[in-house]
Amino acid sequence: MNTKTTSNLILHNIGQLLTLMGGPQRGNHLGDLGILKNGSVAINEDVIVDVGENAEILEKYPGFDKWDVNGNVVMPGFVDPHTHLVWAGDRAEEFNLRLQGKTYMEILNAGGGILSTVRATRAASPEELLTQTRERAEKAFSHGTTTMEVKTGYGLTFDSEIKQMKVILQLDKEGPLELIPTFLAAHAVPPEYQGRTDDYAVLVAYEMLPALYDWWQEHFPARFYPFVDVFCEKGAFDLAQSRLILESAKKMGFPLKIHVDEFESLGGTSLAVDLGAVSADHLVKTPPDEILILGSSDTVGVSLPGTPFGLNEDQYTPAKALIEADAIISLATDTNPGTSWCESMQFILALACRKMGLTPAQAIAAATINAAAALGQQHRIGSIEVGKQADLLILDVDDYRHLGYRFGINLVSTVIKRGRVYPVK
Repeated sequence: MNTKTTSNLILHNIGQLLTLMGGPQRGNHLGDLGILKNGSVAINEDVIVDVGENAEILEKYPGFDKWDVNGNVVMPGFVDPHTHLVWAGDRAEEFNLRLQGKTYMEILNAGGGILSTVRATRAASPEELLTQTRERAEKAFSHGTTTMEVKTGYGLTFDSEIKQMKVILQLDKEGPLELIPTFLAAHAVPPEYQGRTDDYAVLVAYEMLPALYDWWQEHFPARFYPFVDVFCEKGAFDLAQSRLILESAKKMGFPLKIHVDEFESLGGTSLAVDLGAVSADHLVKTPPDEILILGSSDTVGVSLPGTPFGLNEDQYTPAKALIEADAIISLATDTNPGTSWCESMQFILALACRKMGLTPAQAIAAATINAAAALGQQHRIGSIEVGKQADLLILDVDDYRHLGYRFGINLVSTVIKRGRVYPVK
């Protein structure tokens, strides 16, 4: 993707400037896009320095380069707060099995699913993993994702998990897509621990996490700690095992995330709130009492509509119930080889509108400022406000509602990341 640089830039003649000002949006406030018509944005280096009406901004910064966007939409870059971007191989055969009626858990229990990707990822060289993951990252960026959370979780040994972590950190260093890492050794029970889930949970809690802490302190002492995540689900880790791992992580200072309620509710949403997790993700089978608990907290509920779509299931995150409970909800792709090989947040918005009942405005807020909150990054990304990082999209439409309304194509014409311009079309 070609890029061009400029130290000072004004985007002007913006038909709809979606600012998303004011912080994360909860409950019935979801969907306040803060639209400024015929607006302008001034960027200096990698920071937004001003937002306002055309005439005002153009007069105020006469020395800045100017870009007439011809009445099109400008909005914050998408933030994707839940992905499994680093893996080797594919699971096309598993897709065939699901079409023949096999369930996700049946395939997993037979040694497929996550475990088949574990075998391929363990066998892959760091260079192979880097090449395959870079291709997916480039696709996500060209479709408007400017920041993405990426999990390990396809190694299930410390060395293999660190191999994936190194890929995440290398690609973040390369850019332009900004990657935020998560350690997910508790993604599944590895083959060598089948029937001994308690033992593996203890291994993660008391050996892998301390080793991760030491490794991070040695190599990245100035960088924020990665998230620690657990797949709290029947067939993976139960509530007690999840608590053990997350409490151990919290004691070491790691921020927390958790997979919950994808297939069954084990009480993981309450656990997320109790431990102060930044997010609880999936939320398909979340019962009403847990929805109320989430709504009374600052833990962000992350919906992954690509996953039930990929599994050809009918039940999706109960977005309207979460909104009524005053919860903060966000959207993510769950990019992974088994259930949601989708790098496009635009398609996720289209699914959320159709399958979860969100309006395009609500879906956009859930994919920008609220998604930033699901990474604890709402103070610097997710909206177009003075002082925030200059991560913006220029669409080739003049009405934001085309996001959600249209699908299967790319509506992003230009990505701006940290003030650098990356033409897409």
